[in-house]
Amino acid sequence: MGILSAPDSVDKREYWGFSLYDWANSGYVTTVGTVLFAPYLTSVAETAACGRVGTTDDPCHTNLHVLGLGISPGSLAFYVVTVATLMSALFLPVVGAIADRSPRKRVLMCGFAWAGALAACCMVFVSGDRWALGALLLFLGNLCLGSSLVVYDSILIDIAAPDDRDDVSSRAWAFGYLGGFILLAINLGVVTAHDALGLGKGTAVRLSLLSAGLWWGLFTLIPYLRLKDRPPASVVPVGGNLIKQSFGQLFATLRHVRSYPMTLLFLVAYLFFNDGIQTVISVSSTYGEKQLGFETQILIMTILLVQFVAFFGALAFGRFARRYGSQRTIMGGLVVWMVIVIAGFLLPAHQIAPFLAMGLAIGIVLGGTQALSRSAFSQLIPKGREAEYFSLYQAGERGTSWLGTLVFGLVHQLTGSYRPAIVALGIFFVVGLVLLARVDMRRGITEAGNTQPALV
Repeated sequence: MGILSAPDSVDKREYWGFSLYDWANSGYVTTVGTVLFAPYLTSVAETAACGRVGTTDDPCHTNLHVLGLGISPGSLAFYVVTVATLMSALFLPVVGAIADRSPRKRVLMCGFAWAGALAACCMVFVSGDRWALGALLLFLGNLCLGSSLVVYDSILIDIAAPDDRDDVSSRAWAFGYLGGFILLAINLGVVTAHDALGLGKGTAVRLSLLSAGLWWGLFTLIPYLRLKDRPPASVVPVGGNLIKQSFGQLFATLRHVRSYPMTLLFLVAYLFFNDGIQTVISVSSTYGEKQLGFETQILIMTILLVQFVAFFGALAFGRFARRYGSQRTIMGGLVVWMVIVIAGFLLPAHQIAPFLAMGLAIGIVLGGTQALSRSAFSQLIPKGREAEYFSLYQAGERGTSWLGTLVFGLVHQLTGSYRPAIVALGIFFVVGLVLLARVDMRRGITEAGNTQPALV
């Protein structure tokens, strides 16, 4: 069996459909969410506020005015992500409850994916002083991504038995990093060679944003064609139409939430440490450009390195989990994350080698911690509430972290520097590690009524 092949007990057609949705949405996550859009939106906002793009030596200190509030152009993208995730806290649980009662999960997932892909494609029109359009499209793209992932993550339980989920989840993440790497490499060529192609730098960036939307939308056709729809099972009996049933199921789950203390403890731990992970990912390109003074080409090359290493890191963490269990493997990854944010604070400006070394370290732990968190959480979910619980899980998932981006934006606004903002993120990994160490996985799996895997 190859390193990316389906486990023997998993349907091969569905395995490929599941894995290639990670491939599809990673084009958006890397090109838009991680590398290009936050710095580009910051530049558009700075131009609107100051009439020029800020630099490390001469930053833009004029605020934008939104609903009577003064917003720093350098913090705009992070505040947009914060608002999107606060809205997700209200919207995604309803999406999850609907998905648990829907016999067409596949269609629901792909519908959200295509709506998000359309928002990403429309980013090609963000130029001049259209920072408000950019903020709106980023909001919609992140909300649709989170909604699609709620349904997508719940499908893992449908296609893989408990002992296969670490492998399937890790390999799907590996596919995602491979897909993100390929698209980002293409975009690196476009942005780097924009003069030779007869394009301005801004035009090259906007075309790259368009490519991410097209990539996401077109590759979503594969899971649409290969995944199977299944009738809902073991749902909470609630009367009324689908919407009323979904809200009823959500309220019933919230009323009985204390019956699953280990599930909730894991969820809270994940909320903290994943906020840290997602914030590091989403702010890395802005930190590299605005604080360390690197050009866009260097930033894309660094993210390419992260994507390439993360492909192998996700597979390696899957192997570690088979030997040491997913919980202990995740905890080891969190220790590495703490070292990373401290190193980020100390990075010297304009020196590429230390920046690349930090990217290498991020790549090693990035995919593994996220993939194993998904499969570990799937073991703790009561039957019939899979998508609903994953909707809560997605509130802190990639591209939708809120507390981390809020802290990062506020610390930057108060200090005028990104260095104290990056090191402040270490608290999320410390709290997440302490809480995760208190989770009794065996007890949680029993409480949820699920089959015990051989190793947790």
